[in-house]
Amino acid sequence: MSRLVNLRSDTQTLPTEAMLRAMSAAELGDDTYREDPTVIRLEEKVAEMLGRESAMLVLSGTMANLVSLMVHCRPGDEFFVDARAHVIRSEAGGYAGIAGVAPAFVEGRRGHPLPESLRSKLHGLDVHRPHPRLLWMENTHNRAGGTVMGVDLQRSLLAIATDAGLATHLDGARVFNAAISLDLPVDQVADGYDSVYVDLTKGLSCPMGALVAGRLSFVEEARSRRRALGGGMRQAGVIAAAGLVALETMIHRLEDDHIHARWLAKRLAEIDGYDVDAEATETNIVFAGVSRLGGSDKVAARLIEKGLIVLSSPPSEIRMVFHRHIGREEAETALRILDSLAKETRA
Repeated sequence: MSRLVNLRSDTQTLPTEAMLRAMSAAELGDDTYREDPTVIRLEEKVAEMLGRESAMLVLSGTMANLVSLMVHCRPGDEFFVDARAHVIRSEAGGYAGIAGVAPAFVEGRRGHPLPESLRSKLHGLDVHRPHPRLLWMENTHNRAGGTVMGVDLQRSLLAIATDAGLATHLDGARVFNAAISLDLPVDQVADGYDSVYVDLTKGLSCPMGALVAGRLSFVEEARSRRRALGGGMRQAGVIAAAGLVALETMIHRLEDDHIHARWLAKRLAEIDGYDVDAEATETNIVFAGVSRLGGSDKVAARLIEKGLIVLSSPPSEIRMVFHRHIGREEAETALRILDSLAKETRA
């Protein structure tokens, strides 16, 4: 078999040669004591990019989200969130098991809460109900297909949250993809939230790491929460060094991933057997319905036999994510494999 085309996730990306050189040459110190100069430079850079007072390096996006929940909320509090959000579906239930908070699911469109739905869920202090504390948003929205929240909707939702006395958090794992899609600086896409998380992996191609940013008081409390979760680090400059290179070299190329994803979505929508909304493919993620081809697990297993790795999203969808290792040649190979499977199934 020829080399596998891996579209499972943009987490499959490997660090660039420039990142590896920077990691090996990084100036190091003890981050727990705030003595790692490379970490400090990265945190200051991200805070500046996002228009925040401070930022903190963590090991992963899941840790960034969990730490943010623990700072904004207390056990038994309520947060308002889309039911398909990453924090609900893909973070091992940490919101309940560790942070101890209760989700109130807000109806939305393509993963993003609708203002009227949020208003309908809000309530005042009531001894019978959890304390309403936090509005949670995700941009881009992973399970909705990499969809982008526009600035007007963002401002409307943040205004409602402010009026209701809620804190606000942005899961910005792919916020740079959102900024590229909207053709806006990332600080405008992140504007108005009390806290923001950005990922260094995925499209930015770092081997690990994420940052959470906000007011200085928020970040200082987040450092204690990070420590409690076992996230205190020592010579973390080896992580930060790759992040600094990524922020300088990897953001603008994300548009290539969007182009390749839209190309595949448009052509896959023309193949009998796949249900694809090509117009909804805004960034680097493509979802395809495969119920007519036997369901997600069966299709994913057959595709890998043919040389294509996708993510099964049971019961009836597969997900394909584009990144810097997938160019036009790999996209064309993926399309041929997908077409071949559909033809064999129909036969």
